[in-house]
Amino acid sequence: MTSDPAAAAAPRAQYVDPPPVRRMVPRDRDEPHRVATPLELFFDLCFVVAVGQAGRELAHSLAAGHYGEGLRGYALAFFAIWWAWMNFTWFASAYDCDDVPYRITTLVQIAGVLILAAGVPRLFATQDLALAITGYVVMRLAMVTQWLRAAAAEQGEARRVALRYAVGITICQVGWVVVLLLPDAARPVVVPIGVLCELAVPVVAELRMQTAWHPHHIAERYGLFTLIVLGETVAAATVAVQSAVDGHEEPGRLVPVAAGGLLICFAAWWIYFARPVHEHLRSNRQAFAWGYGHYLVFGSAAAIGTGLEVAVESAVHKAEISATAATATVTVPTAVYLFTVWYLHSRHTKRGPVAQSVAPTGAVLVLACTALGGSGVPAAGLVCALMVAVGVLIHGRESRAVREGRGAGAQKA
Repeated sequence: MTSDPAAAAAPRAQYVDPPPVRRMVPRDRDEPHRVATPLELFFDLCFVVAVGQAGRELAHSLAAGHYGEGLRGYALAFFAIWWAWMNFTWFASAYDCDDVPYRITTLVQIAGVLILAAGVPRLFATQDLALAITGYVVMRLAMVTQWLRAAAAEQGEARRVALRYAVGITICQVGWVVVLLLPDAARPVVVPIGVLCELAVPVVAELRMQTAWHPHHIAERYGLFTLIVLGETVAAATVAVQSAVDGHEEPGRLVPVAAGGLLICFAAWWIYFARPVHEHLRSNRQAFAWGYGHYLVFGSAAAIGTGLEVAVESAVHKAEISATAATATVTVPTAVYLFTVWYLHSRHTKRGPVAQSVAPTGAVLVLACTALGGSGVPAAGLVCALMVAVGVLIHGRESRAVREGRGAGAQKA
């Protein structure tokens, strides 16, 4: 109970429902306390369904020794998932008005990714793109609707930016529909061109003016999706171990793989969230490379779980590939993840050559663990744990030196 009679007598503030339809005006780039919304979190969770589907199909392909088909299918499926997710994330950071039309359009995008997820097995098995492209087009045309709403509320160059997005995305979707009408022999040439056209749309649209995306919000959104993908990786590895145990396989074969996989996942989380990165995202000059580079971060993080599934199958002699090849399905994506996170995050916050070299050296050592065959996964896990420990010690020493320097400066003053 309050002891202030005036406060007790004051009327309580009434919550007022916002109108169901609002103008889609840009949000404040410096808005304080900007965080992800429940709709954005729901959006991410639904997208991870498609990520998990792509990962499982990749695991089946790699375990059977179909490396080329598996990697091509995974790269294409993951691009469609990541690109649709990324475009919505940056748009929402600038224009999220959270009214009824915005929510409905976002839910349509979610429906599109679920259609895409349903088409992933066909994409891997028979290179049938029909269902996957249908889901992708649903997602992207819903995005066009969002940009047209933004254009209707904008003026001047901001309006032209929104219209360039709408027109560019529409042209790309027409191109993907045309791909379905072409013979299969033409796809290896046409699909990469379509991917490049998609990647070019934001570059062309924001050539003269950037949208009002929020640096802290963008960094949080990417961090949350990284967490969810790493969680999917742990889940995939857990299911693989459980299936092997349920098949009455000897647990002793699985413990080293499971322990090494957990250490890798823990280290993957640690290095990504070691330092905040939003202060680095000052303009499109930094944001484009950072945002596009996360294709490798997300893709490799999800592929680590895929590799752990294959490593478990290899440990119980159910995979059709060698132990060295099975280990490579874990160590290669882990090395890609470590190096990419260092390049996008860590190198902007580390001081001195020793601190800068920890993650790249760890990536090289993890890759070298491939030569150990069946022992490579637990060895890679130990390398990752050692890398984190060295990084923590260096950071502690740097922090102590900074504190001592400040203390000496205060004494002189």
